[in-house]
Amino acid sequence: MKKLINGVDNVVDEMLRGMAAACPQYVERVEGTDVMIRTGAKKTDKVVLISGGGSGHEPAHGGFVGKGMLDGAVAGAVFTSPTPDQVYEAIKATECGKGALLIIKNYTGDVMNFEMAADMASDEDIEVEKVVVADDVAVENSTWTTGRRGIAGTIFVHKIAGAKAEEGASLAEVKAVAEKVIANVRSMGMGIEPCTVPAVGKPGFELEDDEVEIGIGIHGEPGTHKEKIGTADATVDQLLDKILAEGIYGAGDRVAVMVNGMGATPLSELYIANLEVSKVLADKGIVVAKTLVGNYMTSLDMAGFSISLLKLDDELEALLNAPADTPAFTQF
Repeated sequence: MKKLINGVDNVVDEMLRGMAAACPQYVERVEGTDVMIRTGAKKTDKVVLISGGGSGHEPAHGGFVGKGMLDGAVAGAVFTSPTPDQVYEAIKATECGKGALLIIKNYTGDVMNFEMAADMASDEDIEVEKVVVADDVAVENSTWTTGRRGIAGTIFVHKIAGAKAEEGASLAEVKAVAEKVIANVRSMGMGIEPCTVPAVGKPGFELEDDEVEIGIGIHGEPGTHKEKIGTADATVDQLLDKILAEGIYGAGDRVAVMVNGMGATPLSELYIANLEVSKVLADKGIVVAKTLVGNYMTSLDMAGFSISLLKLDDELEALLNAPADTPAFTQF
């Protein structure tokens, strides 16, 4: 295993310290925790948004803390859910009387621990609501989930719900728009090389030189099946076929597209994938209103990508295009 680290026990702490040193205008670390919050968070008179999960998905989740997106992000150990007390600290460090929305990816540990944190906050008379993202169409259940996994489509929830909160909307209104995004976003991914968790020291699954894994998760878990590697276009077609089979996208619809790198995929290859996405959707009469290409929710050093589609209406499109300014997402 080759990693640019100082020790497996220090990865999360040193990553967060390095991020705070690099981006003090955006984020600060809550002392004694693995929580990153928006700089000056207590001065924001609005509903706050908190997300998080295991580390290893950078720039998610701390990279999306800032104006127009998250107010706090909680980092667990690599691929391990943050503990309830850490999530609770994020709520306390950001909430300013308007309530907090917890955005949770559908993994058993995340759901349980964020719900426990919400209960802890409620005991302190802090109003908390929760939404659970389950956008991955690859599998109905997995080793770590009941129901579908939450993957890169979560970024659309951060962006749109964050914009709604920035407008001064109520907690109920922010939750409602988050749930609208969740109902209209679908994703699927693939890998050509597995990732290696520092504490484990070996890849999460094995692939032959001519093999790919279809339907991978974001924690290094294998997908639905292995197959011989094909062209970029053929791979995109396979992922899009499964996403479009959901039946929620049709001719005349406007969508947002995210082609998300898994951590070690060159940007050139992501753009090649996006070209085929744009062609397929155009052939079906689906209008691409916005496209995001890059690393948004990764899996350490995995090579591969995922595709997310979000069906838009006027409200979602306006909020998606609203200003945002975070370490990993800037839009004016």
